[in-house]
Amino acid sequence: MQDGVKRLLYVMTHGVEAPERCATPFYLAAAAAAMDVEVGIYFTMNGPTLLRRGVPEAIGPKGDRGARLRHFIDQARELGVRLYVCQPSLDLHDLSYEDLIEGVEMIGGAAFNELALQADAVIAF
Repeated sequence: MQDGVKRLLYVMTHGVEAPERCATPFYLAAAAAAMDVEVGIYFTMNGPTLLRRGVPEAIGPKGDRGARLRHFIDQARELGVRLYVCQPSLDLHDLSYEDLIEGVEMIGGAAFNELALQADAVIAF
């Protein structure tokens, strides 16, 4: 762990069933990354459904109005936010890694725990 580096880990447990919750972790993660914070978002439970190809272009926090989820994802990724997905949660939704948008890293429980232990804060949605 580098001295002085701040780290945040967001945990996204909601998915397409709650589109009003979909943008907030990306928005906050992008803001933190712009502040030179090392940021990751971990998608578990229903969260991986947001990462399915085609979904970010189809939903947004305001339903049919406003920006699509893709806007928030692209903004966060451009600022260096890393996206992690839980393998068992993919299985829960009959998804495979190949079903996901580009730029997502699959990690296991031990890797998630390590990220959480290294983070200055873990924030769940």
